[in-house]
Amino acid sequence: MNQRITAKTVRLVDEDNEQVGIVDLEEGLSRATEAGLDLVEVSPNSDPPVCRIMDYGQYKYKQSKRLHEAKKHQKIIHLKEIKMRPKTEEHDFLFKLRHALEFFGDGDKVKVSIMFRGRELSHQELGMRLLDKFAESAAEIAMIESPAKLEGRNLSMVMAPIKKQGKK
Repeated sequence: MNQRITAKTVRLVDEDNEQVGIVDLEEGLSRATEAGLDLVEVSPNSDPPVCRIMDYGQYKYKQSKRLHEAKKHQKIIHLKEIKMRPKTEEHDFLFKLRHALEFFGDGDKVKVSIMFRGRELSHQELGMRLLDKFAESAAEIAMIESPAKLEGRNLSMVMAPIKKQGKK
């Protein structure tokens, strides 16, 4: 901006977004001071660099407003966890599945964990069967993001919602 620009010649764009052409840096600075505005380097990597005559404070303000607006419309994806045991009964399984389906509907990912205690760890196939059943039940609206793996005494997998096509 202004005196910090190091190039000798610049491609100048005036305050009305009109191309002035390639001019000396001094001429660009003098035009900016005549207009009571700043000379701002917009594209420093081009040859010669592109500079625009504008109100720098107003430009920064508009840019921060634009970023704030973009942040407002951003969807944050949370990772929800559902914990079960290898001997979880059918009703409890359906109850937890219903919660997971709600989470998928909100656009969140779900980590399904099977916790083993004591000798249950020797029967990991029960946990795998439960995770497979869970994945199969939710297959219409969710997909497996990371397959089942044993972490200590927990067997867990992560599922993510499938994006709907054609909706705006």
